[in-house]
Parts: sequence; structure tokens; C-alpha cells
Amino acid sequence: MSSIRYKIAVLSRNRSLYSTKRLVEAIEQRGHEALVLDHLKCDIVIEQDRPSIIYQGKEVTDVHAVIPRIGSSVTFYGAAVVRQFEMMNVPTAVESQALVRSRDKLRSLQILARSNVGMPKTVFTNYSKEVAKIIESVGGTPLILKLLEGTQGYGVVLAPTKKAAESMIEAFHSMKARVIVQEFIEEAKGADIRAFVIGNKVVGAMKRQGREGEFRSNLHQGGIGKLIKLNRKEREAALTAAKAMNLSIAGVDLLQSERGPLVLEVNSSPGLQGIEKATGKDIALEVVKYMELMVEQSLRRRNGRRTIKSNA
Repeated sequence: MSSIRYKIAVLSRNRSLYSTKRLVEAIEQRGHEALVLDHLKCDIVIEQDRPSIIYQGKEVTDVHAVIPRIGSSVTFYGAAVVRQFEMMNVPTAVESQALVRSRDKLRSLQILARSNVGMPKTVFTNYSKEVAKIIESVGGTPLILKLLEGTQGYGVVLAPTKKAAESMIEAFHSMKARVIVQEFIEEAKGADIRAFVIGNKVVGAMKRQGREGEFRSNLHQGGIGKLIKLNRKEREAALTAAKAMNLSIAGVDLLQSERGPLVLEVNSSPGLQGIEKATGKDIALEVVKYMELMVEQSLRRRNGRRTIKSNA
């Protein structure tokens, strides 16, 4: 347990959510003060040399660290609140810029491709009429179609045949819906891996298996999570992906394929319920321990700057 008491803020719209409750419990277990702030109710005060945040009519002060739990639908304002804390020199579990990048699926895939991790073949176009060529580019059918704005398995469909794929792509394009077309990894058999990364370690991993007849493995879609021990390549892929996205805390989704682990997505606000249940580990406590290290590093930097100024 840390010998110094910190005030750690959790940015969450609902304090009764599992992940929020667990983080509050872990913060208090470590002897710190937990503060839950609804980021949509935070007023950002922009002033030269004195950035601040007002919450329920009072200025938020003496916060040592922030753990953002920002939903995808409110990324813009949530990231602005995180950025304000950064301007106030408060360390955050997820940097504002990394949060914004992680929510842009297309940009994320481009960043991951540059980092040299394995990925399913993916195509994105500006409503191209060359539908047959798109299908061919990902290796034919079956293939996966994903809405760029979809989360938790929503907006993800399987096109089993070329005719079905052509009809679906044309339908999405006619509605001006932004979609990516992705290779279907048959050998994954409706399962994927969620690796929970904190700092430079994978602190827990589970294999998520979709229910019978369902290709989506998301727990929100009825999937089941079970403990899995990652091999070296899977562990390296998860750490490389999180680092490429500049996320010190992340949920990295992987597929097991014949050509090695393939990264699907890197989640900047990974839920704790599924991973804690599957692994039996106190992941919330690991997050708080990491935040303690971030605060200590931040305080050392500030003290170092004060020393330099006093000697100038």
C-alpha cells in the first residue's frame, strides 16, 4: 500500500458501472481518495497560465491523477476534459490524443500497420463502385463488414458469399455509411483474445468465444470469456500494438491465425468485468498501482523543475 494519500479522479458518467465501482474500490483499498466525475458535467475554464475545471459549481483542485472511462459516443468532449487535466499537469491513465486516435478505427488501423504487427487484410474506400475488386482485395468471401462508428460488436456483419457481400457493400454505400471491409479468419472459429496491457506488461488475457452460430466473440453479444496463457508472439503483438497507439492502459483484441496473431483493435477504455471474471485477477488494483507510479514520476519531475529554477 502506498504510504502517501492521493486524490484520484475517475471520469465516468455512471458510478454504478462495474469498472467504475471496481476502480473506486481499488483506489480506496490502496489508501487513496476516490473522486468520480461525470466528464459531461465538467466545465472547462480556459485562461492564460491558469487552466481549471469546474464541477457542480466548484473548482476541481488537488487531483493527483485521472483515470478516464470515456464512452465512444462522447469522445470529443471527454477528450477535451482529459486534455484540460493534462494542461493542469495532472497525469492521466490515457492521454487525450491517444484516446482520440483509438476511437478513429481507420486511423488506428493505419498506425498499427506501420508498427509491423500482423493484421487481417482490410479495405476502406470512398464509396467506390469497384465492389468486386474490394472483395478480391481481402481474399474473397466470406468477409467481414464493419461500421467505422460501431462498438462492442454492433455494426459488424458477416458476408458469406460474393453476392451477399456485393449487396451489403452497395447498401452501406447507398446510405453513405462508412464501412471497412475485412478478411475473415476462418481458423479463429468465432473466437478472439483480449489482452489487458498496463505499462509494458500484459497483466491478464482471456479468450472470448462467440455463442454457437455467432461469429462475433464480444461479451456484449453473448460471448464467453475464459482464461488463456498467451504465447510469446501473442504477448509481443499486444504490447507492440498498445505502444504504437501510445496507450499505457489498453485492451488489445487479437485473432489466432495460421500466420500468427492478428491485431483487430486496441481499446482505450477496456472494461474490467469480463477480464476480471475470466482471469480471477484484480485488474483494477493493477491499474491503481500503475497510477501511483505515474503520480510519483510526475512529482519527481515537478520537484526537479523547482530545483532548477531555485538554482537559476
